[in-house]
Amino acid sequence: MAKADFSLKEKDRKRLVKDRLVRFAVSAGGVGVLAALILIFVYLAMMVLPLFSDAKLTPDIARQTISTPQPLAAGVDDYGQHAFVISQQGQVDFWSLDQGNQTPTLSVDLAQPSQLFAKMSGAQGWYAFASQQGKVTLFQPELKNVIENDRRTFAPQLNQLNNKIDLAFENVALERFAFSVGGQNVLVGYFDDQRIRIRWQSRDQQVHSFVFEQAMPQLDQMILTPDGKTLYLRQGSELIVINQQQNQFVVREVVDLSQGNGKHAVTNLDVLSGASSLLATHKDGLVSQWFDVLKDGERKLTFIREFKLASELQFLLPDSYRKGFYSFYINGMVQSHYTTSEKLVIFKRAYNKTPQLAAMSRNEQYLVALSDDVLSVAHLDNPYPEVSLSSLWQKVWYESYPEPVFVWQTTSASDEFEAKFSLVPIAFGTLKAAAFAMLFAVPIAVFGAIYTAYFMTPSMRRLVKPSIELMEALPTVIIGFLAGLWFAPIVETHLTSVVVLLLFLPISIVAIGALWHCLPLAWTRKLPNGWHALILMPCLVLIAVFILNQSNAIEAWLFAGDVRIYLAELGIEFDQRNALVVGFAMGFAVIPTIFTIAEDAIFSVPKHLSDGSLALGATPWQTLIHVVLLTASPGIFSAIMMGLGRAVGETMIVLMATGNTPILDWNILEGMRTLSATIAVEMPESEVGSSHFRILFLAALILLVFTFAVNSIAEWVRQRLREKYRAL
Repeated sequence: MAKADFSLKEKDRKRLVKDRLVRFAVSAGGVGVLAALILIFVYLAMMVLPLFSDAKLTPDIARQTISTPQPLAAGVDDYGQHAFVISQQGQVDFWSLDQGNQTPTLSVDLAQPSQLFAKMSGAQGWYAFASQQGKVTLFQPELKNVIENDRRTFAPQLNQLNNKIDLAFENVALERFAFSVGGQNVLVGYFDDQRIRIRWQSRDQQVHSFVFEQAMPQLDQMILTPDGKTLYLRQGSELIVINQQQNQFVVREVVDLSQGNGKHAVTNLDVLSGASSLLATHKDGLVSQWFDVLKDGERKLTFIREFKLASELQFLLPDSYRKGFYSFYINGMVQSHYTTSEKLVIFKRAYNKTPQLAAMSRNEQYLVALSDDVLSVAHLDNPYPEVSLSSLWQKVWYESYPEPVFVWQTTSASDEFEAKFSLVPIAFGTLKAAAFAMLFAVPIAVFGAIYTAYFMTPSMRRLVKPSIELMEALPTVIIGFLAGLWFAPIVETHLTSVVVLLLFLPISIVAIGALWHCLPLAWTRKLPNGWHALILMPCLVLIAVFILNQSNAIEAWLFAGDVRIYLAELGIEFDQRNALVVGFAMGFAVIPTIFTIAEDAIFSVPKHLSDGSLALGATPWQTLIHVVLLTASPGIFSAIMMGLGRAVGETMIVLMATGNTPILDWNILEGMRTLSATIAVEMPESEVGSSHFRILFLAALILLVFTFAVNSIAEWVRQRLREKYRAL
């Protein structure tokens, strides 16, 4: 017998090396994919975690002993290097905090001693002195820097307003006053005859006066909003709200800020940034927030929320432009709260005792405090006060809103805008878009896969399956473009017909099938089994064209001519780019994914299982339902989950086919905004490192976690189904 030259037992070193190299490459690729996923998750988490960190306060970064007598107010620049102090004697001193000078850089005298003093509410930085005779001096200290020889030089100045109005009235002396500078200059005075007098200069330079005839024996506080149109008068815990109406001021309402509880007597009022909210400080340390709410067509000052602080609270300092405030205590403790998020961001003992005065820079990065003739500057690092779990996922009562709501609104023309970062509307929009897309795609894709794999002839399957798979290569931006600019107007014009088609086409399929079975066998046998779609598809096209052509007639018959007016009367809104359009467009994009995987799963069911079932007397439909679909159920379930994952992460179709309105409404005729579309639209416009920027990363992290959770659940269910039907 001849000796064989080849043996399977012989060592083939080349094959062994190739095998090991391929095994290493495959293993490295798998580990690389897992590592990439973990790194993406870690990176997103690192970008998100700072949102929930506490702010930092670094005290005594600069100190300066001053000689300004009897200080009334102070301010600090945006660099924490210069400050001004206003004295009771009408003197404004500008100090450099980093040079140790014993004299101010600039000192300006404005008035004689024993003058009345007031500060305009808000961050505009206007102050005023007034005499008892009613002469008012309005001024604004400006901590200005100029560039000289490539160096920043401190060049302070004092801006004085050439005010053409005053509070001079005959036979009365001024005791307290308030003012506003802006669209109209308004002066409000409380005089020794216990009456309120108002004088203002309108935009047309005309001077108007108004006197309240009713005397006010006690007046503890008087606050005028920056626009000069709302006046608050506090008498103990009672607040009188006065609004300007044409050329007079009218009492709108009287509010008990203690809400009938003597333990909560009010000691002071502060105006939050934007002058829409009031902060009432109660004698037990409680701080309550109030703002106007529209109810039954009327605005009412309404209690919104409260902050339980310590009874040793001395005074509050509102933020310059955000909706937060700082609280100062007897022992030198400083706290910072943000009203919208109800978040305590700073809790630190920064001083030995309560400062005499405190002020904040306009950029909210520096805090200056005066204690024992020493100015002390603290650095503030408070980048994300508006973000908390409650502001992201719970209803929040925003300024001027009638009730707590979920709102996503990140931009405005005003720096005093109250950012609204609720993720609920865009997370809801993501689920809404995916739900309607799957509602459209799953029945078509799964039933199409069943027919193609089980009933269709091999020759026709070789045409249909690749054609549907090619649909997946169509760019989603093209689908979104067509859906937004071509399909959405068609749906708007033929809304009634589209709805009728959704209901009538399935019925038509059943009716055509029944009609086919009623035909003589001599006719039906001429068409081979598996080619019935050649008859069904033209019939469906003809039915769709007929119903679309009868759109006006159907609309006139069912809805008296205009379905949108009919829906509006029922309180149902209609947007041209709505969830119905998104459902069709995104479903069209998801169908190839579900169809391909489901069809492969059904077609891969071993032939002997269906043959055995048929041999035992089962009908084709019984075999399909009880054998084929059960065996292929893990694959079909995976196909649906893969389609869901794609629908959740889809961006361009939702971006182009909806109005991108972040609303909470399941109405299929209204739009939505999804997480992915929000990231695509707002990321290029967000400030790097801001709260908005990092919240968009949080949205991306939510998408990643959701997709991972869906895939994990799908894999677990698929394994359970495989174990259950393995015996088949």
